[in-house]
Amino acid sequence: MGHLDHAAFGWLTPVLSYVMACIGAALGLRCTVRALAATGRSRRNWLITAASAIGTGIWTMHFVAMLGFSVSGTEIRYNVPLTILSLIVAMAVVGAGVFAVGYSRDRGRALALGGLTTGLGVASMHYLGMAALRLHGDVDYDPLLVGLSVVIAVVAATAALWAGLNIKSPIAVAVASLVMGGAVSSMHYTGMMAVSVQVAPSTAALPGATVMQFVFPLAVGLGSYLFLTSAFVALSPTAGEREASASAQRPVESVAR
Repeated sequence: MGHLDHAAFGWLTPVLSYVMACIGAALGLRCTVRALAATGRSRRNWLITAASAIGTGIWTMHFVAMLGFSVSGTEIRYNVPLTILSLIVAMAVVGAGVFAVGYSRDRGRALALGGLTTGLGVASMHYLGMAALRLHGDVDYDPLLVGLSVVIAVVAATAALWAGLNIKSPIAVAVASLVMGGAVSSMHYTGMMAVSVQVAPSTAALPGATVMQFVFPLAVGLGSYLFLTSAFVALSPTAGEREASASAQRPVESVAR
């Protein structure tokens, strides 16, 4: 059995992956708050941004953490189509959950259904990403730990959607984001603890791309997207600020008349 190292670069990848999860959660929550205060096309656009932010944050967290994953006795490569599919799944299922909460009149039912759907989707993203691994050997999983990771994913997703509905202040969003980042990271490493690898040494070339050829550049690109979108959201006026600006302009218009 090959020795698994989940932090080949020390604390760098666990800490950086946690930071990415927190950024994605914070951005998603802020966008959800903006969406619930908006109507029409504006609400839809904010919800799309929230879904892409949370989905991207979760996916980036997973693969940044995977940068530190190694197995003794074999190199590791990644199947590119499966890796991209895992990103699409992450954004699609988070989008389904966010839109369910954003548009449903029965918020309680939408929260339960959205949390379950999103949590299962997050777990699917994780295990699709793991299915993309290519190495010399066989990968096995501990069913109990896999089940626990799925439960953590569902609870984390439900908590995130609840926070989007009920938390408004920036400080509360920041605290909720730190908690959500921890929950997502816990789900990831619980899933990784379920992994065991039976190495079959071979000199044959592995298919797929190395982590530095594909995963790292994509993670950097998505991380840049999160930072740029965070700046956009921070600079965009809130509904309250727009209303205050409109109110301030009304007396001026009345005097001009």
